[in-house]
Amino acid sequence: MSEITDKKSTDYSADNIQVLEGLEAVRKRPAMYIGDIGIKGLHHLVWEVVDNSIDEAMAGYCDEINVEINEDNSVAVSDNGRGIPTGIIAKMGKSALEVVMTVLHAGGKFDKDTYKVSGGLHGVGVSCVNALSSHLTVTVNRDGKTFRQEYKQGIPQYDVKEIGISDEHGTKVHFLPDSSIFTESVYKYETVAARLRELSFLNKGIKINFKDHREVGEDGLSIGETFYSQGGIKEFVSYLDSSRQQLIPEPLYLEDTTGPIPVEVAMLYNTSYSENVYSYVNNINTVEGGTHVAGFRRALTRTLKSYADKSGLLDKLKIEITGDDFREGLSAVISVKVAEPQFEGQTKTKLGNSDVMGAVDILVGEMLNNYLEEHPREAKIIVSKVILAAQARFAARKAREMVQRKNVLSGTGLPGKLADCAESDPAQCELYLVEGDSAGGSAKQGRDRRTQAILPLRGKILNVEKAQEHRIYDNEEIKNMITALGVSFGTPEGDKELNMVKLRYHKIIIMTDADIDGSHIRTLILTFFFRYMRALIDNGYLYIALPPLYQIKKGKEERYCWTEAQREVAVKELAKDGKEDSVGIQRYKGLGEMNPEQLWTTTMDPERRSLKRVSIESAAEADLLFSMLMGDEVAPRRDFIEKNAKYAKVDV
Repeated sequence: MSEITDKKSTDYSADNIQVLEGLEAVRKRPAMYIGDIGIKGLHHLVWEVVDNSIDEAMAGYCDEINVEINEDNSVAVSDNGRGIPTGIIAKMGKSALEVVMTVLHAGGKFDKDTYKVSGGLHGVGVSCVNALSSHLTVTVNRDGKTFRQEYKQGIPQYDVKEIGISDEHGTKVHFLPDSSIFTESVYKYETVAARLRELSFLNKGIKINFKDHREVGEDGLSIGETFYSQGGIKEFVSYLDSSRQQLIPEPLYLEDTTGPIPVEVAMLYNTSYSENVYSYVNNINTVEGGTHVAGFRRALTRTLKSYADKSGLLDKLKIEITGDDFREGLSAVISVKVAEPQFEGQTKTKLGNSDVMGAVDILVGEMLNNYLEEHPREAKIIVSKVILAAQARFAARKAREMVQRKNVLSGTGLPGKLADCAESDPAQCELYLVEGDSAGGSAKQGRDRRTQAILPLRGKILNVEKAQEHRIYDNEEIKNMITALGVSFGTPEGDKELNMVKLRYHKIIIMTDADIDGSHIRTLILTFFFRYMRALIDNGYLYIALPPLYQIKKGKEERYCWTEAQREVAVKELAKDGKEDSVGIQRYKGLGEMNPEQLWTTTMDPERRSLKRVSIESAAEADLLFSMLMGDEVAPRRDFIEKNAKYAKVDV
């Protein structure tokens, strides 16, 4: 024991201590600064640069921002703000522009006079982008002159130099993400467009032009959109509810910009059964909520309950009303501007400022009460919706209890169709949700019995988007999924919150056929998880299996192909002179077409399979998409299909 200790101490000396200079720390541990080095981190670079322009706009110096994705997947962001200062900082002997671009925790956001509020308070934003770009060029128009500096991997290639005169003002940052750092290098048009649209709603009066030069439209020009909102979050909540049937004609808009904490709230009630509240602090989406959401919910419950009690509408109701009942069918956007927000870490997902709760509570309480008094018809509609929600909640609770009680009474409580695994550690266990008994049989035979469990699903599960909650627990396939997973409903945070204490699997894999029916079943399952088991998605437990589309066979040699391009390559390599008729090509449309060994080799073997982890980039956009595709309103779904038909891959 002492020999080991001595050896370790002699190996650990002053030579082992490394000091990472400048932006080297960012390149060494990029995930510490931008979250990850995959597709999310790649897009985070754009958000950091755009946020700087938005901060200029919030300070009142910018009203137009341009974002362009170039053919090489480089990105250019420009604005008509004041332009980053270029003068020399005396104590550093460098241009302020170079310091901002190359030094962590440098910027104007720490000075309250420069920016009253801003999204990035850690001062690492644009310098991180610089460090993680193989090439970056910044151009500043300021004081009648144009300045420029170029960098490679964060290192300046020359001092800031004046390159001309200009009567314009603003900053342009053009960067190419470093492919040696990022595992993904292709930007998604929809992801960038969704964030820019969100920013235009949150900052009314700002024009954001978006161009993607990688694709040309029917007019021969680069595709793109212009985002501009005059109504702000009032238009935002209408946009989010565009695929739902509204209960009140106009969104209720509440605003107070006179106090130290400017607050905006827009809300609508619809006929759906879910609550959709989206909160923002200085344009940052606070996914986990925080004090501003707590203040909103407290005021909403107190004010609506007080009005309902005084109106006598609750006299015949024998069930106690809870906060959840007031929020069923509610869509709301809460936006606050806080000078010194306290977030939980750099991820900025939960607000902690206690004074914000009071500011939101007072605004919502006063203005909602005035609205209810002045609009008795709309008030009666809202209270009637609350009563229906309470009755449905009571029925749903009884249905949930029946599911959970049945599990206790039936011994193990596991569904009869479940082929469970031997391992009991959830971190090592996988549950395959398999379409159909035939494929389920193959999966049961081909699996690794130690860690892989199989639950066959018969037919299409209930579309939960159109059903009241208590009817969901009557559906046999949904009951089987809940029981197999081991989860229950009800936590200290709320009766509807998912309790994962007894979750039995940390990988839940949806495995459906590669045809239209399989896609529909997968979407139905995803809708259920998004609406009722969102915590599983947020924790990274939900996956989609990717079975191959083709088997290419020549004699004893066979290849599996997941894409059309892979199929063409395989045919060329196996066929004589690349002729397709000299090889056997099988197009898999159903999992049942594969025998157990093939299913294991292609789709279930952890060493060789391909899985897609389900994640949520924008909760607001995901909610809109699910309600549009799976909800009652036909017109928005038809428009979506017509707009996206050219991207569909359909077997005919």
